[in-house]
Amino acid sequence: MFSGSIPALVTPFQAGAIDEAAFRRLVEWQVAEGSSALVPCGTTGEAPTITSEEQHRLFELCVEAAAGKVPVIAGCGSNDTQTARWHMQVAKDAGCQAALMVAPYYNRPSQAGLLAHFSFLAEAVDLPMVLYNVPGRTVTDIKPETTIELARRFPGRIVGIKDASGDMTRLTAHRMALGEGFAQICGNDDMALQYNAGGGVGCISVTANIAPRLCAQFQAASLAGDTARAHALNEQLFPLHQALFTDASPGPLKYAMARVLGWIHEEVRLPIVASSAESRKAVDAGLEWAGLT
Repeated sequence: MFSGSIPALVTPFQAGAIDEAAFRRLVEWQVAEGSSALVPCGTTGEAPTITSEEQHRLFELCVEAAAGKVPVIAGCGSNDTQTARWHMQVAKDAGCQAALMVAPYYNRPSQAGLLAHFSFLAEAVDLPMVLYNVPGRTVTDIKPETTIELARRFPGRIVGIKDASGDMTRLTAHRMALGEGFAQICGNDDMALQYNAGGGVGCISVTANIAPRLCAQFQAASLAGDTARAHALNEQLFPLHQALFTDASPGPLKYAMARVLGWIHEEVRLPIVASSAESRKAVDAGLEWAGLT
């Protein structure tokens, strides 16, 4: 259902408010550069620090600016099941094609709790879901057996997973149980080459915010089996992938976008702060290596 290079969009701020004009421009640019879908209000979009009203407005803006050219996968996850249901319903009403649903954070639910949480949402709102497993942030791991059970219970409703666990063995476990129709999407840019080789179909990407065309070309080569080109593009992007996480994200990314694009401001919301001097040096080197400056 979803594949290729899918940017987890930044949320541009100016003087404390969402810069709607910059966000629209970002969406239009991403579509023009070859991104295959868009994710507003994910981790890179600073979702924990935006209000629900802002989140819902970003859903609307993304759908309007994408103009039906690519799907919108709205970041709707919450550690409160009823809040997640609300976000999903708003996303559906706004015209989003799917919801990205992070594992409930802070609560630390059991696997039975995860089954109950995602099952409730699948039954409550008629919107396809992409699970989002990022245990390094949530301290909750959606185990393969839980993912498999959910996808089997709700075919057509739970359609894929963004996996940022770093455990490549899960690709095979998911694939053997669910087949190729279940979209396995990498959550780490620097692992996307190996992930696709193991059966993945794309990446929900941080780097694609600043290098959408290169990321789209990399995904196209990788998924087409053009190994030499995929390796070359991966190595062109690899220092930038790593540089963008030399400080708390999306600080380094917003620095890169402000420097290269000019129309995205570096502004972030607390508790994220602007990237450090050392991080900026790493980003500068990554941008240069990638040929973006």
